[in-house]
Amino acid sequence: MAKKQAEVQSKGADQLLQDLKQKSPGRFYVLYGEEDYLCRHYFGQLKKQLLEELTADFNFHKLTVETFSLELLNDSLETLPMMADRSLIQVDEVDLFALDASEQDTLISMLQDLPEHCCLVLTYLDFKPDKRKRKLWEAIEKNAVLAEFSYRGDRELVGWITRHFREEGKSIQPALCGYLLQLCGSSMTRLSEEIHKIASYSGAAEIVRADIDAVVEPTLDAVVFDITNALADRDFDRAMEKLHVLFKLRIEPIPILGAISSQMRRLYGAKVLKNADELARIYSLSPKAAPFTMTQARRFSQNFCEKAVILCRDTDHKLKTSYGDQEQLLEFLILQLAQEARND
Repeated sequence: MAKKQAEVQSKGADQLLQDLKQKSPGRFYVLYGEEDYLCRHYFGQLKKQLLEELTADFNFHKLTVETFSLELLNDSLETLPMMADRSLIQVDEVDLFALDASEQDTLISMLQDLPEHCCLVLTYLDFKPDKRKRKLWEAIEKNAVLAEFSYRGDRELVGWITRHFREEGKSIQPALCGYLLQLCGSSMTRLSEEIHKIASYSGAAEIVRADIDAVVEPTLDAVVFDITNALADRDFDRAMEKLHVLFKLRIEPIPILGAISSQMRRLYGAKVLKNADELARIYSLSPKAAPFTMTQARRFSQNFCEKAVILCRDTDHKLKTSYGDQEQLLEFLILQLAQEARND
């Protein structure tokens, strides 16, 4: 099932934001999701509300994979806060479902009776609870606020990008926000880094496209999409130039071929399915990428898409079994795809 970009927060995330707004954090949260920027941001908000600057070192306890034990967790939970109302315990990226049965029983007892003076927060980039461990999962699900943060939708991100440029003393047009999203993807972490770089580079009050092109390195998927567009335009020199951009970025040939092959398979899928929602579901595409892929596929015949998939497969075999120049093999693939597009 394709992951949907969140225009609306998950219910757990809504609850967390409401608790922060009311300045009344609860006792137990799980913060997770692909948008780690938001996870870190709202965890930071919890820290600000729960901890005092002078006593933060005493009242903040962080347990990691290297330091975690049930004994240390229990000690952290039971330790009374120093000169403050509450303490904050963070358990970061620890797989609690890997504990043995007796340890899980002990943990369940802790989670069912958390002290009022503490706030326990589990943080994960990729939270994969083993729901077969039913008792532990139920203890977490029943007692914790499960706040998932997915990538934001384009509309929300355009506003977010605009605000962040404004904080840097710059303005930017919505169309350029969309261009930046095409180059960088939807990760707020990546976008925040690029916004700072662009703002630092630009000497003007308003950002222009040249500022973005000067400092932003496009993602692999963005360049591969440009290669496919160039093939659709029958602009074969541009397709080769875009391949050389990836070489200059020092991306290894196998990931490059993997991205090209994936796009060709998606184009073939688009020709067969003829439905963006179905394409998104089968190929795990975002709501933004699926319509773009459908539009791109209309510019090729099904015969081209079939042959492109075969050419990528053959190149993959050569890449992994040949001692020849791998970059030359990729260049030859682009030439073959160009020939097929020319004859399409």
